[in-house]
Parts: sequence; structure tokens; C-alpha cells
Amino acid sequence: MAGHSKWNNIKRRKGAQDAKRGKLFMKLAREIFMAAKEGGGDQEMNSNLRLAVEKAKSNNMPNDNIDRAIKKATGDLDGVNYEEFTYEGYGPGGVAVMVKVLTDNKNRTAADVRHAFNKNDGNLGENGCVSFMFDRKGYLAIDRQSTDAGEDDLMLEVIEAGAEEMETGEEQFEIFTAPEDFTEVKASLEKDGYTFQTSEVTMFPSTYTPLDKEGVEKMLKLIDMLEDHDDVQDIYHNLDADDEILEQLS
Repeated sequence: MAGHSKWNNIKRRKGAQDAKRGKLFMKLAREIFMAAKEGGGDQEMNSNLRLAVEKAKSNNMPNDNIDRAIKKATGDLDGVNYEEFTYEGYGPGGVAVMVKVLTDNKNRTAADVRHAFNKNDGNLGENGCVSFMFDRKGYLAIDRQSTDAGEDDLMLEVIEAGAEEMETGEEQFEIFTAPEDFTEVKASLEKDGYTFQTSEVTMFPSTYTPLDKEGVEKMLKLIDMLEDHDDVQDIYHNLDADDEILEQLS
């Protein structure tokens, strides 16, 4: 997982922008809807729904919104029917990009995603053209200020919990798990008293594509345009951007 901090820097930027735009609750509601639709409305029996609800609550989404999304998915309330798709392509400078969407109009969304790529020096590709460059992993981040545990002690607990790897940064302990072990590892560490800044199953690139300042600026414009679309849930990419460049462009 070396180099994952490049991903994390952009991810933090993404989260701040989603919140700023006020669209986060809608995206979270769709995620809950799909999880409940595919696996049922019982969180005890549906781990994907449980994770989606935890993510929503960590972002201060009201319980009424959460309940409404689940009831729409299970048929207790009328609602639209969403479908999930993932588009793959290349951004400026050949950066690999995957775009996960939930939409009630596939043709409209596909056209909009293609337009975003074309407008920002990218191109939409065929399914599978970049997905092989990404690995699905569970990710847990612990703020170092939130715990008195030292690196060695935490490492032992992380190993005992069943995680694959831990990395120590200046501000965070970052823990990686196999997707199927994520819930168990998270529960074990919570039982030990740890809280998480971030907890999710997501996609990590296996390699990164470095760009100069001009390329990074173009790539961030592509990300912004995609994120601004109501149907886009997540964007995964392998951009390598220096912190200094990101600071200049923020």
C-alpha cells in the first residue's frame, strides 16, 4: 500500500468539497438505498447496509433521512429505481479513473460522464480498461491525537484483529484490511476503544501517475465536474499530486 497517502490527500479534498456543495446527504441516501435494495433492510443481516448507515451517521445525516432511504428501497415508501454502473477511462496525462454512479437514467448519465472526460483532456474507455490497476481494500484511519496507544502496541492489536497492514503517518495510523474482514477488524478495534476518522471499503490504485502542476489542475477540474453530478457516488483515480501543488491549487 506504499504511496496510498497520495490517494488520501485527494480523498480528504473530495470529502470537503462534497460537504461544501451540500450534496453529500443525497449521495449517502442513494448508497443506503442500493445496499438495502440488494441485501434487505435489516442492518444485522446486511453488512453493506450497516456500513452505508455508519458512513451516513459519521457525516451527521439525520436518522429520518436514513430511515426514508431504507423504506424506499424495501418498498415501504414510493421511490425511483436506481441502477449502479461503473465507468472507466483516462484523465489528463493518462491518469486512470473509475466513476461509480447510481442513476435512474443510464443514457443521460453516460452522456454526462463522457462529456466531463472530453471537456477535461480525458477520454472514456471500455469496461476493464483501468479497473485492473485498483485493489478493493478496507480502510481505517485513527487520529494520533485521539489515542495514547503507541505504534508498537497498536500494531499488535491490529494484527490480532485480522488486518493486513498498518502505516504510521504524522497525523494518522492507517489500517488496511481485506474487504471481507473489514467489519470484523473495525468491530474488534472499536471494542479496544479506538475511534476512526475514516472507515470504509474503497478502491486503492496499485500504481500512481505523476503530473505537473498544469496536469494536476486539469485533473482536479475533471474530478470537480464529475463530483458535481448528482448521479456520481465515488471517483477512484491514480493521480500522484505533490502536497505543495495541491496547496497552491486549493
